[in-house]
Amino acid sequence: MTSSASGPAATPAHDDAASRLIAAEATGIPCDPIVDLLPDGTVDDAYLVQQQVIERTRTGARRVGRKIGLTSPAVQAQMGVDRPDFGVLFADMAYGDAEPIPADRLLQPRVEAEVAFVLGRDLPEHPVTTGEVLRATDFVVAAIEVVDSRIRDWQISIVDTIADNASSGAFVLGGSPRLLTDVDDLRDVSMTLTGGGETLSAGTGAACLGHPVNAVVWLANAVAERGVPLRAGEVILSGSLGPLVAVERGTTYEATFTGLGAVRAAFAG
Repeated sequence: MTSSASGPAATPAHDDAASRLIAAEATGIPCDPIVDLLPDGTVDDAYLVQQQVIERTRTGARRVGRKIGLTSPAVQAQMGVDRPDFGVLFADMAYGDAEPIPADRLLQPRVEAEVAFVLGRDLPEHPVTTGEVLRATDFVVAAIEVVDSRIRDWQISIVDTIADNASSGAFVLGGSPRLLTDVDDLRDVSMTLTGGGETLSAGTGAACLGHPVNAVVWLANAVAERGVPLRAGEVILSGSLGPLVAVERGTTYEATFTGLGAVRAAFAG
C-alpha cells in the first residue's frame, strides 16, 4: 500500500503513532488515542500511519481484500465521525461460517453485518463508475465483520480509526454466494443480527451510503487515487447495514439477509 503522491511525508510523529498501535496489538493492552501525537493530523496523515503499521507488522502477509468502514449513519453516530474510511484485509483475518474465533485474537471486538462483494476482474484506475463495479463483481455473499480497536474504550476520531487499519479485526463470509442478477436490489436487502436469542441490530442496504454498490464505487476510487486499485479475487466488505454490537465471549452471532441467506460468527469462551 502506498500513500498518494500528494500525501504527507513521514515524520517522527507518524512513526510514534504507528509504534503505539503496534505495541497495543502486541501486548493486548489498548492504547491512548494516537490523535494526540498528530493534533493537526489529516486523513492523509492517518492513512500514512496505517501504511506504516502494515509495512512493519504484515511482512509476507497475503492481502485478500479491503473493508469500507463508517458507511452507515447509525455507525457514524456511534463512532462520532462523519465520513467513510477503508482498511486492508489479510488472509489470517478470515474465518469460516461458525468457525470459532479465539478469545485472545481480538482486544475490544464488535460485530456488524454487511454485504460482501468478491471481484471477478480488476477495476481500472480512477474514476471508477457504477457500471464498472457491477461488471467486475463475481458474486455477493452475506458477511459479518468483526471490528476491533487498539484504542482504549473505542475513544476514536477519524484519524485514530483510519490509522488503526479502519478498526479492522476479522471477517466471516457466508457459504451461499449469489450473482447480482439473482438478488433483488441490494438497496432493499433487509438484515437482522441476533445473538443469545435476541435481536441486536437490524437495517437495510440503503443504510450503506444509500446502496452497497455506491460504497464499493467510493472505495474503488479512494484506493485507486492512492495507487492501489482493486483487483480480481479481492473480498470487499461494503459496510454495516446496522448498528455495531459489542461481543460477548462464548456467543454466536447470526446475521440473516433477505435474498442472501445467513452467516454466523462464533466466539470462543
